[in-house]
Amino acid sequence: MLRADLHTHTYHSHDSILSPRRFVEECRRRGINCVAVTDHDRIEGALAVRECADFRVIVGEEIRSAAGEIIGLFLTEEVPGGLSPDETVERIKAQGGLVGVPHPFDRLRSALRHEEMVRLRDKIDFVEALNARIVFASDNGRARRFAEANGLPMSAGSDAHSPWEVGRAYVELPEFDGSEGFLPALMEGRLVGRLSSPLVHMLSRYAVLRRKLGWRPD
Repeated sequence: MLRADLHTHTYHSHDSILSPRRFVEECRRRGINCVAVTDHDRIEGALAVRECADFRVIVGEEIRSAAGEIIGLFLTEEVPGGLSPDETVERIKAQGGLVGVPHPFDRLRSALRHEEMVRLRDKIDFVEALNARIVFASDNGRARRFAEANGLPMSAGSDAHSPWEVGRAYVELPEFDGSEGFLPALMEGRLVGRLSSPLVHMLSRYAVLRRKLGWRPD
């Protein structure tokens, strides 16, 4: 069985302090053997992790669409932020990627609006039903109920922006072969993990501040 953390960030996201090399070290230490690296509006971090990892790495991106955030997995090209949800989905699908909705009912972050989820549900491949950075646990519960009501596979992710968060939430699922085998495996998966302390959001504030002061990724 794979232990797959399906929502993570390196310091190629403006609000993360986690380097690709440290990311790989933490995955090894915590027994995470499959990750989706989903930096904000870019894929450099995912490519960097894939270069130095000895486990399965899914190239992904958390894209800020005009109506909230959408995750693309199994990407080969970056999808720009700021597009409509429809164009964002089309660009993911055009490169053989899968469309997911991260923390869809998170009342404190840029979640995809509910009306857009309902309108696009036939194009959504999976819903994140366990996000470790959620502050209110009931928001994860609403995501699970939406996925169950619409027959959608459920994912889990630490949403790590720091070394201490990696593997906080993950999916135990069977081995799979590429994007074609991912969704059937996810349907058989089991969500595992618990919420991080709300204080982890302070680390993201620190990351944003140091970026404003001139720090840039290697």
